[in-house]
Amino acid sequence: MAPGVAVSDRVIKVFDDMKVHHSSTPEEVKKRKKVVLFCLSKDKKNIILEEGQEILASDVGQTVDDPYATCVKLLPDKDCRYALCDAPYKTKESKKEDLVFIFRAPECAPLKSKVIYASSKDAIKKKLTGIKRELQANCYEEVKDQCTLAEKLGGSASSPL
Repeated sequence: MAPGVAVSDRVIKVFDDMKVHHSSTPEEVKKRKKVVLFCLSKDKKNIILEEGQEILASDVGQTVDDPYATCVKLLPDKDCRYALCDAPYKTKESKKEDLVFIFRAPECAPLKSKVIYASSKDAIKKKLTGIKRELQANCYEEVKDQCTLAEKLGGSASSPL
């Protein structure tokens, strides 16, 4: 991890909430996050939840047809980000849905940003215990759609939830 860069407690809380699939009430299920983005704080000392860059379970089917495609659209074109996406895909045996950690570092991102994000990636992954799948993307082609995601995860694309 870059010296002085820490993972905020709120990032860990959001991750822990996303891991829990069985909520006790329909209202809790609707509030469950399907996609979140994490960024560096302005002072570059903390990894924080990027406000307003999330998709809730209640959005799926209403304002969002495909959480993964919408996640990709939320990623900035010219800067780095971490994302966590509850992504559906198919294997030969079954349909799956896993939390996928995405590290996006576009080629045109500022060098300082790429260095800090890259050096902090292991630290955030260690705090987000239980991530089964990871995707690193330097260009749009590496994350563009569910087919690409499924290929990288060893399956095939699933229809949106």
